[in-house]
Amino acid sequence: MSFQAYLDNIKTKTGKSADDFKVMAEQKGFTQNGELKSTVKAGDIVKWLKDDFGLGHGHAMAIYALLKGIKKEGD
Repeated sequence: MSFQAYLDNIKTKTGKSADDFKVMAEQKGFTQNGELKSTVKAGDIVKWLKDDFGLGHGHAMAIYALLKGIKKEGD
């Protein structure tokens, strides 16, 4: 499955786009100025996404990769 397919599936499940998750991560204090804070770990993001959106581990890690800058939309 491509990275973009993960993002598409997340949007189908949650109704939220990649940009929505970026905004929410900023509001929750996980990111600052679009950059993941150094104190934030993958487990913090995964827990948030599992608890609040019911995402599985793989899909939550896709959002983490997006926030960390490892991947981008269209990959």
